[in-house]
Amino acid sequence: MEDGEIDDGIARAGAAVAARRRNLGISQRELARQKVITAPALIHFEKGRSWPRERTRHTLEQFLQWPAGTIARIRAGGEAPPETLARPRPGGAATETPAPPRGSDGAVLVVDALKLAMDRFDTAIDDLPEESSPDFPGRASTILADLLKLEALAARAMRHSQGSPAEVVKSLGHIRGRYDDLMLKAAARPDATLGQRLYAVRRRANLGAGEAAAVGGFPAELVESAEAGEVLSAENAARVESLIDALAGP
Repeated sequence: MEDGEIDDGIARAGAAVAARRRNLGISQRELARQKVITAPALIHFEKGRSWPRERTRHTLEQFLQWPAGTIARIRAGGEAPPETLARPRPGGAATETPAPPRGSDGAVLVVDALKLAMDRFDTAIDDLPEESSPDFPGRASTILADLLKLEALAARAMRHSQGSPAEVVKSLGHIRGRYDDLMLKAAARPDATLGQRLYAVRRRANLGAGEAAAVGGFPAELVESAEAGEVLSAENAARVESLIDALAGP
């Protein structure tokens, strides 16, 4: 795309990002201050003139409380997620899921909230039936989906908290550890989902989502969508199956 040329797909994704950003009360300056994306780059993106890198899009999605790969799907013609996580009030700022508070007191509140959430997750995971139980897949999938959301919030808290308190970092590590253990248990079942099998095989190969996607020759968003349990088209499901076969091979 030539400099200054507007791409319809990028413009659609950029407009959706701008609308969601305003709904959450997040300014362009705030995203620049948090080193997510520079103000000029964001302006160009929201106007459809440039496409952010994958890592930038992923971080943007975390700030916007969107599932991984949402921005790319909107560019491809998909719909933006419904505004269920935040509702604007007359002043324009969000009344729900605000940015984690800053400062020492705010950091303590963030840590306490993460600990409370993880205590509940630990209890739910410990209360799961044996992996061989027919009830295990459904209950595990629900916990895994919620752990992904909590991981995104913890990562966002780490970025917002001054000095990234060690307890926030530890909480993020604990969340990822529980997610990893549970995903591998779910993947060991004969009825494991496509995403669970993909996660297990790429973990055995010591590959990140982007690296595994490179092997398959498709965007990292497809790996993230599959592992998050999203419904894939028949074509994309076949591409993921081929990747699993390639990574599992000798």
